[in-house]
Amino acid sequence: MFTAAAESFLKQAREIQEEELRRFASRVAALLQGPEPGAGAADCLQRLHLTVAATKYPRKLDGKFVELLQTVLCSSKSPAQIQVLCAAILREMSPCNELILSCDKIQDAKLLSLVSSVLLAQGNKKAVSAVGQHVVKVLEGRLPEGLSARYLLPVLSNVISLSPESLTEEQTDVVSKKMADWLRHASIQQGVTQSSGGFFSPRSRQPGPVTEVDGTVATDFFTVLSVGQCYTQDQWLNMQAFSMLRKWLLCYGDKELKTPSSDDKSGMGSSVMSVVSTTSTSGHLLPPKEHLREKAFEYCQRLIEQTNRRPLKKNDGDLQKACLIEAVTIMDVICKQDSSYVHRAVSFLKTLHGRICGDASYARALLPIAQFFLNHCEMAAVDSDAICKHLFTDIPAQHFHNPSLAFEFVQFCKDNSQLFTETSSIFKQSFPNLFKFLAWNSPPLISEFVDLLPFLLDAGTAVEIFHLLLDLPCLTAALDIQLRSAALPASKRAASNPAVKPATYMEAFCHPLYKSMFQYLLRTSSTPKDAPERLIPLRQLLGSLASSPRVVQCSETVPVLLELFFRVVAEFADGPLINQLVVLLLQRSDQLYEIPAFKDDVYRVLSSQLVVLCSLHPAVIVEASTEILEFSGMVSNVQNKEAIFTQMVWAIGEYMSVSYDKRCTVEQINEFFETLEVVLFEITQLRPLASIPRYAPSTISVLMATLTKLAARSQDLIPRVSMFLSKMKTFVQSPAVTSVYCEADLEELLIRATELSNLLKMPDVAQFVFTPPAGVGSTRFQREVNDSLPFALRIVTHLLEPAPGCMPP
Repeated sequence: MFTAAAESFLKQAREIQEEELRRFASRVAALLQGPEPGAGAADCLQRLHLTVAATKYPRKLDGKFVELLQTVLCSSKSPAQIQVLCAAILREMSPCNELILSCDKIQDAKLLSLVSSVLLAQGNKKAVSAVGQHVVKVLEGRLPEGLSARYLLPVLSNVISLSPESLTEEQTDVVSKKMADWLRHASIQQGVTQSSGGFFSPRSRQPGPVTEVDGTVATDFFTVLSVGQCYTQDQWLNMQAFSMLRKWLLCYGDKELKTPSSDDKSGMGSSVMSVVSTTSTSGHLLPPKEHLREKAFEYCQRLIEQTNRRPLKKNDGDLQKACLIEAVTIMDVICKQDSSYVHRAVSFLKTLHGRICGDASYARALLPIAQFFLNHCEMAAVDSDAICKHLFTDIPAQHFHNPSLAFEFVQFCKDNSQLFTETSSIFKQSFPNLFKFLAWNSPPLISEFVDLLPFLLDAGTAVEIFHLLLDLPCLTAALDIQLRSAALPASKRAASNPAVKPATYMEAFCHPLYKSMFQYLLRTSSTPKDAPERLIPLRQLLGSLASSPRVVQCSETVPVLLELFFRVVAEFADGPLINQLVVLLLQRSDQLYEIPAFKDDVYRVLSSQLVVLCSLHPAVIVEASTEILEFSGMVSNVQNKEAIFTQMVWAIGEYMSVSYDKRCTVEQINEFFETLEVVLFEITQLRPLASIPRYAPSTISVLMATLTKLAARSQDLIPRVSMFLSKMKTFVQSPAVTSVYCEADLEELLIRATELSNLLKMPDVAQFVFTPPAGVGSTRFQREVNDSLPFALRIVTHLLEPAPGCMPP
């Protein structure tokens, strides 16, 4: 009822809002139809645009009003601001059924840009194709005086983003020729500054040459890093062409497009023949695509040379770095399309790498350089390992706190993960460093690491990565301390007194007692022989940072990666590795960072994966019996890690059997039995004046079932189990117990105890049920204890108990 009322209210509110919108649109229409739409019309259009843009549900304006907007947009008498606002409103309404716009006859570049933006917003591929073809046709012709193609290149960029197949090969050749000219032949003289008029306006001067970012006069051709007070139209085209160059080369630089149909050839034939015979600087005739590649390569070389100059303004320095990254990336694209450029690029980029590798501000630029050498190392006869080693060692350690660099670096690793796995060991050796990005930038990077983790895991790294995942929140805390310590003045970072125990984690960071622990946690490469137990004191020291939002966020990503870790390891783990992981799982359950929610989530994952590991290698119960006995014999583990304890006990009952491991002896069975018997006695005995801890009924049930299984395999133990099971009735009926457990749980425990006791009265049947012979052990009857065992117990109980109304013999 509430939902219906709410929907009715929302419907009424929507109708009121739409009615108000229609009234407002009527006011706007009246202003637009006036003799000269002025500032009032612009203000109203701006309010209307904001209203339509902010609406969460589709708003439909009157068809006549939509037609009026299109008419005003295309009118040569409309002020530019009015046209821009009309186009913006029409874009927000897309897709629009009342749209009748067409760009076919528009020659004005500014108007074509606005109309095209509306048409492209419709999401119609036919409209996208029409826009693309007309824009190319206009670019091919001679534009009227005062108009520039600079308004059309953003449109063309959108066309190839939405539908690159919209352009034919002839059309791409036209644009490639134009782009080569814009890149190479822009003026190196500044544009004329437009005078604002008035008595005090300065006299216009002859434009001087453009300069480099360091203020020196530019003597070579114009690029986006050339500096001027005012830019000419061809200079703007130069900058725009560079901004879309990579996209253009990727779409059209290295593939043949379909021959256009007769409908697509209009207006194109006369230009094609002239374009194909483009003359290169070397005197050879090159097709447009190759000619563009040549000019683009020269342009990128020029850009990279310009980045060696010290900028006068900070913003110019940021632009330098961005242009450097783009230039290297474009050179990589060119070399992929034409291998003859590789040798020209290699020495150039090696010199560049040597120049910037020690400059922290150029860290992002090292990624495309490394990508280039990875892509072309064989052809260039260059060892890319040296470049990658520097990359994986220094960048994560120094720049883990830079979120954009962190994402780009991890993306770089993802893109090349298969290549790294097959050709280089540096990637896997550096995983402690890579996880610093996740420790500081989780959860934004969790999906990237989900993709990355399988490539880092193998038999040699699994154990260390297991420890690292469990210690990931500690790593976050350590990175926080590292950053704070680096920000302190040198006087406050003096070495601590070794004789005095540090009072805070900041003091501990440089203290000899903890320094090696921090160094291990913050290591840059894999150290499989080092023992992670050394971190136990450090986890306690870092306890005060456990509530830090960044640490808590990191801890929330661990269970996801931990589950993935076990899924991947299960695909390649052999017996010794599984033994090692089971033992470590039990040990590390005592060595976790003290975040309650984190520990609960980790226990949940570890308990479920413990069963999986034991099922993959049942012999682990015998081979790691010492550690398993130690863990299973501690009552404190029942209290603190009940889920893990319960699964471990179930695995003991399931796999401590000669049918799974011929090495299993009666002595081992007896030892496990006595250990678990003591634990079950401890948690079920009633002590006067003592509170009864509430253990999960499933834990008590699994303990009883496991003891029964072991007794069935060593039948001398049957009397001891039977005696204990017979006392369960007293336990469940005790007032102290009934005050802790609900009636249903107690009844279930009593039923299970009775069923197990009845089963032991038939030892041969019990042995068959709990220890099936070879060839039978894989049947569904024995496969799942939570399913088949209760069924078997009910059958035995039915056989042993007389039918109602019958007298016992």
